[in-house]
Amino acid sequence: MPKQTTRFIIIQLVLLLFILISSYLHLTNGEFDMKIMDLIRVLVGIGENEMHELVIFDFRMPRIVLAIITGAGLGIAGVVLQGITKNELADPGILGINAGAGVGVISFMYFFQVMFSSLSLNGWVSIMLLPIFGFVGGIITAIFILFFATKNQQMDMQRLILTGIALNSGLGALSMYISLKLSPEDYEMAAIWTTGSIYNANWIYIWSSLPWLLILGFVIYRKAPILDYFQLQEDQMISIGIQTEKEKRLLLYSSVGLISACVSVSGSIGFIGLMAPHIARQLIGIKHRYVIPVSALIGATLVVLSDFIAKTIFSPSELPVGIVISIIGIPYFLYLLIRNKEG
Repeated sequence: MPKQTTRFIIIQLVLLLFILISSYLHLTNGEFDMKIMDLIRVLVGIGENEMHELVIFDFRMPRIVLAIITGAGLGIAGVVLQGITKNELADPGILGINAGAGVGVISFMYFFQVMFSSLSLNGWVSIMLLPIFGFVGGIITAIFILFFATKNQQMDMQRLILTGIALNSGLGALSMYISLKLSPEDYEMAAIWTTGSIYNANWIYIWSSLPWLLILGFVIYRKAPILDYFQLQEDQMISIGIQTEKEKRLLLYSSVGLISACVSVSGSIGFIGLMAPHIARQLIGIKHRYVIPVSALIGATLVVLSDFIAKTIFSPSELPVGIVISIIGIPYFLYLLIRNKEG
């Protein structure tokens, strides 16, 4: 077995272990603490304790699963954005795609939520539509970014970052403006959601976002060799027969779909798409068939662990998970900026 493949398997197993440990801490600790035997009895169905079952299956388990989906989706999307832009500072939040998807979701909440929540489907219709509205907002934002960042039919990296920062600020202001039009109850929910929070996770949210992760994650993974070629100059890619614009659009739309699905159920969680791919490349190298799954697992680990910290550090009060991740992500982003400047 090749050395890199062995290293890849070991890294995956270690990351899965971290996720399991973080999930165990998440399940057993909180405002209502449980012992390990209580957890085992509930999971294997020995004995009946309605309180333990309610806490695990209705509150904590959906939250953990949604954290894994969100972290994995943002980690994979970050790999794509950094790959096609050839810029390790590219991130769904920094480029404004999170904010664009957020405007789509907030607009849905303002214009359609009342109509769809009146349907006798326990909110299934509205929740399943959230990723679609987020996708539309994210795609429109991505098109704007590509339009303003392209110079002489080539993507200018400096323009890309500056355009993303400008759109991020503008779309954030637009989201706030629309939020102010909501009812006081909906505004409070939107404000918490905007900072990035999964405290109200449920199984409907999971079923609405999981298909996007599985389908688009598979599409992106199949394009891993193309992402490897994106490390070359564009004219070199064209010379070996790669349709660069077509592949770039497919990868971009797939990543925007992932981002939109994550944003629709967890709010705008930044820096996962920046940190996870970068850490993955440091651990396993630059081959994307290794980087993509490792980045997904790192993203999942970061969100699960951050959400555990968010719910316990100021218990019984909670921090939005997006704030905890930002506390980690901002210094990491500054470190990358300094390293790039020195390079």
